[in-house]
Amino acid sequence: MAANINRVILVGNLTADPELRHTGGGTPVCGLRIAVNGRKRDESGNWVDKPNYFTVNVFGNQAENCAQYLAKGRPVAIDGRLDWREWQAQDGSKRQSVEVIADSVQFLGSRGDGGGGEGGFGGGNQFVPAGAGSENADFPAAADDDIPF
Repeated sequence: MAANINRVILVGNLTADPELRHTGGGTPVCGLRIAVNGRKRDESGNWVDKPNYFTVNVFGNQAENCAQYLAKGRPVAIDGRLDWREWQAQDGSKRQSVEVIADSVQFLGSRGDGGGGEGGFGGGNQFVPAGAGSENADFPAAADDDIPF
């Protein structure tokens, strides 16, 4: 039986300032909206950017850092998982949403160009997903690592 994998990696720009709130138990939660450009052909056959918009929730200390250091337009890399939720709106209608729950948020760029390369949050535009270098990564090393191609 195949393992279930729910992993999302997004690199894009914030479309709004972060929104910090707290759960009933006091855990910080930061809501981010990011746009990630894809490419598609228009009616005339030319390639054009097509933005895709995502809602991202970040928890704990990382949420407080996002609220403090990020702003609209900043480039970020998100490593997390998809989460589907359902609720009843005030008007009684049933609502649904698919959101990204971030395991890690990396601030990209430098402060001068809207990124966050200073203060221990950047490291240039390099992004390594959470757990990618660990022994417990989602994709363990193959048994045939010595294949020459």
